[in-house]
Amino acid sequence: MKSAKPGIKPDAGKSETLLQQLAQTPDALFGKGFGQQYGALCFRYKEDRSEIEILIVTSRGSQRWVIPKGWPMKGKKPYEAAAVEAWEEAGVRGRVKKDPVGRYTYLKELNNGNVTPCIVELFQIEVTEISPNFKERGQRVLDWVSPGEAGRRVREIELKSLLVGFKPALRKRQG
Repeated sequence: MKSAKPGIKPDAGKSETLLQQLAQTPDALFGKGFGQQYGALCFRYKEDRSEIEILIVTSRGSQRWVIPKGWPMKGKKPYEAAAVEAWEEAGVRGRVKKDPVGRYTYLKELNNGNVTPCIVELFQIEVTEISPNFKERGQRVLDWVSPGEAGRRVREIELKSLLVGFKPALRKRQG
């Protein structure tokens, strides 16, 4: 019988949750600390501007609902990296807030099959441009939904709470 590779395999034992898998090998969770990622909380106003819709996308691997996010980028500030992720993963651009609107933790499934814990800082982007042509087109499904629906679709508990309670920070008026 072959020995198992070190680390956590997300598909190991379909009935086990990721947390149950991590509990079996705590070094995978506590060995190296948390990874840092930057996410884009993309929204737009409905026509009458009384309500907002939030953009959610599917992940490339598991096809679960997430928000655009990624690793830090050399030479880019965190809010700029979040804006790049929104463009590459969903083809959207807009007005980006420089300060995070929240943060959440989740377990990132790596390309080698292991899992690492990550902290995601979220940056608000009021979408002003939507392009049908973007880098990851065809690899993801996009949907504009109410904050409540966005919260229902994502898996991460902290992200659910951020989406459901999201109220856009208003732009400062020039004066």
